[in-house]
Amino acid sequence: MIDTKKLEAFAASARSGLIAEVEARLMAALAPASTARVEAPGAVGELEDAIARHGGGREGRRRIVEEQAYAWFNRIVALRFMDANRCTPTPVVSPEAGRASGQPAVLAAAKRGEFDPDVFTRPAQVERITGLLDGTLTSHDAQGEAYGLILAAHCAFWHRAMPFMFAADGSFTSLLMPGNLLADGSVRATAVETLTVEDCQDVEVIGWLYQFYISERKNEVFAGFKRNKKAGPDEIPAATQLFTPDWIVRYLVQNSVGRLWLLNHPESALGGRMEYYIEPTGEEDFLRIERPEELTVMDPACGSGHMLTYAFDLLYEIYEEEGYAPSEIPELILTHNLRGTEIDGRAGALAAFALMMKARARQRRFLRKHVQPRIRVIEPAEFTPDELDRLASAGGDRRAEEDFWQCFRHADMLGSLIRPDSETLAVAKAQAETLDPDTLAGANLRERAEQVLCQAEYLAREYAVVVTNPPYMGSKNMDAVLSDWGKTHHPAAKADLFAAFIERCLALAEGGHGLVAMITMQGWMFLGSFEELRRRILSSAPPVTMAHLGERAFDSIGGEVVSTAAFILEQGRSPERQSCYLRLVEGSSEAEKEELLAEAVRGSAPRFTLTARELASVPGARIAYWLSPAMLRVFAEGSPLGEIAAPKQGLATADNSRFLRHWFEVSRDKSCFTAASREEAAASGAKWFPHLKGGAFRKWWGNQEYVVNWEHDGAEIQEFRDAGGKQKSRPQNIDSYFKPAISWSRVSSGEPSFRFTSEGFIPNDVAPVILGSDLERLALLNSTATQRILESLAATMHFEVGQLAELPIIDFGVPDDNSKSASIADGLIELSRGDWNSYELSWGFVGSPLMECTQPNESLEGALECWWNDSTRAGREAQELEEENNRYWACVYGLEDEVPTEVPLNRVSLTSNPWRVMQNS
Repeated sequence: MIDTKKLEAFAASARSGLIAEVEARLMAALAPASTARVEAPGAVGELEDAIARHGGGREGRRRIVEEQAYAWFNRIVALRFMDANRCTPTPVVSPEAGRASGQPAVLAAAKRGEFDPDVFTRPAQVERITGLLDGTLTSHDAQGEAYGLILAAHCAFWHRAMPFMFAADGSFTSLLMPGNLLADGSVRATAVETLTVEDCQDVEVIGWLYQFYISERKNEVFAGFKRNKKAGPDEIPAATQLFTPDWIVRYLVQNSVGRLWLLNHPESALGGRMEYYIEPTGEEDFLRIERPEELTVMDPACGSGHMLTYAFDLLYEIYEEEGYAPSEIPELILTHNLRGTEIDGRAGALAAFALMMKARARQRRFLRKHVQPRIRVIEPAEFTPDELDRLASAGGDRRAEEDFWQCFRHADMLGSLIRPDSETLAVAKAQAETLDPDTLAGANLRERAEQVLCQAEYLAREYAVVVTNPPYMGSKNMDAVLSDWGKTHHPAAKADLFAAFIERCLALAEGGHGLVAMITMQGWMFLGSFEELRRRILSSAPPVTMAHLGERAFDSIGGEVVSTAAFILEQGRSPERQSCYLRLVEGSSEAEKEELLAEAVRGSAPRFTLTARELASVPGARIAYWLSPAMLRVFAEGSPLGEIAAPKQGLATADNSRFLRHWFEVSRDKSCFTAASREEAAASGAKWFPHLKGGAFRKWWGNQEYVVNWEHDGAEIQEFRDAGGKQKSRPQNIDSYFKPAISWSRVSSGEPSFRFTSEGFIPNDVAPVILGSDLERLALLNSTATQRILESLAATMHFEVGQLAELPIIDFGVPDDNSKSASIADGLIELSRGDWNSYELSWGFVGSPLMECTQPNESLEGALECWWNDSTRAGREAQELEEENNRYWACVYGLEDEVPTEVPLNRVSLTSNPWRVMQNS
C-alpha cells in the first residue's frame, strides 16, 4: 500500500526547493559575463528564445522556471523509478545496491574510473569528470560539478529511448539543473528515501506524485476563481487534474476493454481474473473484434496515464492468451492498441514514461527498441494567410481546408474537444507532402503542418474503447474561448467541461457499439441543465453498467466536494436492453466504496437492472435507476404538478439587510398583516408586509418571522439598480403576492417541509409557493410518498420550482374520498399554528403555554409537568395524524411496500415538542 501522505510531503517540498534552485541557476546563466555564455553559447541562446516565447521579461522567466523545475522533478523521479527496477546498469540517482543512502552509484563508479561507453561517447566528457574528481581541475564544488556532468550525460543517453522525459545533449535544460544534488536533504536524496523499492513496483506512484506536485498551484487557481478570475491555458491543467483510484480504473477498463474481448471470445478465461467485471446477459449486438490488435483504446485526457497502464496489463493477458510471443507483445500494444492525448506536457510525459516502464517490466530489452508510446500532447498551431495559401490544395474546398489547418489555434485550452474533419485530413496530408523542406521557411511550415496532421490523426478517427477521467470545470470558471466553444459545439453539455467530454468521447467511440468508459461528476444524471444530454444518451448510447459512487470516492480531495459516477456507455445500444446499476453512495471513504463495489459485483449488495426506456419516463429523464416498478408506474401515469398548479419563485431583493426586517423590529403602525392583494397593500399606506423566507424544517404552518419593505407597491425595491442602471432586484411573479399558498424552503439539508400560508404574504426566492389553499395538495406534499419521489427529482439539497413542477399527481381510485387527507392536513395545520403562536416569535403570540399550565399555589415542578404532558399529547397527536397521512398517500400511489409511514417523534415539527426541545438543547 503506497503511503500517499509521504508522497504528498515530498512533492510539496520538492516543488518549492526546485523552483528556488532553478531560478538561481537561470539568473546565473543569463548574467552578462556568465561562464555559460562562454562554454555553452548555443544553450544560452536557446534559453533566451524560450523565455521570449513565454512572454519575455519577468513573466517569461517565471514560466521557464516553473516548467524546468517540474521537468527536473520528473527526471529525478523517473531515474529513481528506473534505478529501483534495475533499468539502469548503474543506478544514476540512487546509491549502490543494498544501501539506503549515500552518493549515487554512478558517481562512485566514476571515482573508480568506470564509465559506461554507451553513455559517455565523447572522451572530453570523461576527461573533465575525471579531472574534477582527482583534483587536476579546480572547482568550488568539484564533486557536485562532476555529478552534474554525469547526470546530464545519462539524461542525454535516455533521451534516445524517451525523448519526452529526458533532454538531448546540449539542451538549455542542463544549464538549469538543480544544484547541491549530493546533499543529504536534496531533492535527489529525498526521492531515494521517499520512493522505496516497494513503492516503485507500480507506476501508480508516478501519478500520485504528479497530483501532489501541482496541488499548490491548484490551490492558487481555485483562489483565483473566488476572485472571478477565469481559467486559461495556464490554469486548466492544475484546476482539472485528479488522480483516479486504482479500483475505479479497474472497474472501467474491465467492463469496457475486458467486456469487448469476452463478448467476442466467450471461451476466454479472462473474466475469471477481473474482480470488478459485470457478466453480460444475452448480448447479441456488440462491436466485432477478431484479433487483439483491433481492440483500440483511447484516453483523450490521459493525465499521467493510469487508465492506459492498466489497459496495457489487460491487453497483455489477452495477447498472451492468444499465443503471441512475449517478446512481441509490448511493442504490439504500444503500436496498435493504446492512444492518449493531453494538453499538459508534463502529464503527457509521465503517461508515456509509465507505459514505457510497463513495457520494460514485461521485456527487459524493450528500451533498446526505441518504440514510442502513442501519447500526444495537443499543442497550439496557427498559420498566417500566406501560409494558408501554400497549404491550400488546388481546386479543393478552401473554407474546409482553412478550418482544418486553424482548428488547433486554441489547443492548449480545448485539447481533445477539437474535432478535425476526417475527410479534409486526407487532402491536407497530401498537400503537406508538396511543401519544400529545403528552405528555412519551408522546413518550418512543413514541421508545423506535420504537427497539426499528427494531432488530427489522433482526434479524427474512432476507437473501440474510449476510457477517461475527464477534466471537471463549471462554465462560470471558463474563459471566453472555452465557454464559447461549449455554447457552440456542446450546447447540451456546456454547463461543465466533463459533460462536453462525455459528448466528445461518444464521438470518438466507434458508431457500431463502441464503448465509452468514464468517471465524472454525477450532476449530469440529475440536473435540469443536462436533460438534453441525458435523453440523447438514453436513446442512442445507454449505459451498460454504472457504479454510482456519490460523495467521498476520492480520499485525496476529501469531504463532499465531488460526487461521482463511473459508467460504461455503448454506442447504438438498444434502449430496450437492461443496464446494471450499482448503488455505492453509502460508503464514506475510498476503502468503503471499494468494498461496496466488490460486494455488488459478487451479488451480495443490491444491484438494479432496468432499461433506458424505463428511465426516460422519469421527469427530465433523470438517471433514477433505483426506482421500483411501482415508482416508475407513478411517473409514467401521473400528471406533472406544474400542469395543475405551477410552483412560482418569489422576490429576490438583492439586498436583504436593506429591505428585510424581523416583524418585531419595525413599528406595528407601519405594518400590514392582512392585505389580500397588491391593491389592498398599496391602499393600506403601510411600509412593511409579511415575507416568507424559508427557514428551518417545519411542516404545516410557521416560519413567519420577516417583513419586507413593499411600500407603494414595492417602488424602492423595483427601482433598486446598480451604477449602470441595471435592475439588481428580481420581483418575480408579483401577481401571486398576498395570496394564500403552500410554501417551502428551497434549500434543505434533508427532507423538504411544506407549510400553508394564508393571505397577506410576499414570497421570497428561497421560499417559493404553490398558489391556492388546497389542503389535499399540502397533505400529499408532506407525505413520505412525496419525499421518496423527490429523491429522484432533487438529488441535491435544493428543491427548485422546476423539480416540484415535475412531481407526478395521480389518482388510482382509492375507495376513500379526498376529504380524508384534507381533514388530516387541517388538523395538523391547527396543531402547528397553535404551537407557533404560543411563542414570542409569532405576531399572533398571546401567552406562554407554561403560564397557562400554572395554577394558583402550584409549584414550578407541577407547572412544568403540566406543560410537558400537554406538549407530549400535541406531539403524539401530530405524529398519529402524519402517520395516517403517510399511509393514505402510500396507498394512493401504490407504494405501500417501499415507503415508510412511521414518523419519529423527534421529526414532528412542533416547537414545543419535548423530544425536539431535548434534541435542540
